[in-house]
Amino acid sequence: MLAYVLVGLLECDEQECLDKLLSNKEVVEAHILFGEWDILAKIQAKTPEDAGTFVMENIRSMPDVKITSTLIVAR
Repeated sequence: MLAYVLVGLLECDEQECLDKLLSNKEVVEAHILFGEWDILAKIQAKTPEDAGTFVMENIRSMPDVKITSTLIVAR
């Protein structure tokens, strides 16, 4: 299943955070954004639970991450 994760960062180097996200095999692609959110990451997981675990353990735990919003693809 696919999901998109919107990531809001504290004051930091966005490229460094992007590179760290892309080092995870679950992250299919990721981009730095202008606007309210700083990064958009597309992730691949087996189940919604696996996606949630990945986001909690590998994205929300990053020191520079302030907030996330996970959007699970319906179709």
